[in-house]
Amino acid sequence: MPAPLTYVIIPGYGDSGPGHWQSLWEPELSSVRVRQDDPEEPWPLPWAARLEEVIAATPGPLVLVAHSCGVSTVLTWAGEYPVPERVRGAFLVAPPDAEAAHMPQLYPKVCRMAPVPLARLPFPALVVSSQDDPVVSPERARAFAAAWGAELAWAGHGHLNTASGHGEWPEGRALLADFVAGLSNP
Repeated sequence: MPAPLTYVIIPGYGDSGPGHWQSLWEPELSSVRVRQDDPEEPWPLPWAARLEEVIAATPGPLVLVAHSCGVSTVLTWAGEYPVPERVRGAFLVAPPDAEAAHMPQLYPKVCRMAPVPLARLPFPALVVSSQDDPVVSPERARAFAAAWGAELAWAGHGHLNTASGHGEWPEGRALLADFVAGLSNP
């Protein structure tokens, strides 16, 4: 019998508070959460190092579930560390375009995650974005998914967080379930 999946919850800027879909899903999934030293201060390499610590300490097959700067963290991690085969896939929600011209006015700290890594990921991935997310245009979301070798799904509206009304986010849960069902040897 295959080992059960563990979901690695990778919050973004601000740590996905108690009403955020990541926080609401966490107790329902067999999961472990990546806790950054300071979730208000995103930095690519330190955040990727913390993700590496969590992955190294978590046995069995893993699915990464990232939001916003957490997506950037996954990308940086995949470029900086050997990726174990037990990482079966990544569910990448609302990837921020840290290079967008308007980002310094909108979220200046998110700009620290630039440049956006564009290397192909060594595991299956699903990028989920809305078509009106203020942190990534539909064109950039498409380009990111293509560069990362990921599928792309459009869902919801806004930044796919609590502020845009995506608390429980059942549409996202269904997308995650379908994604995981499609992974080989979970």
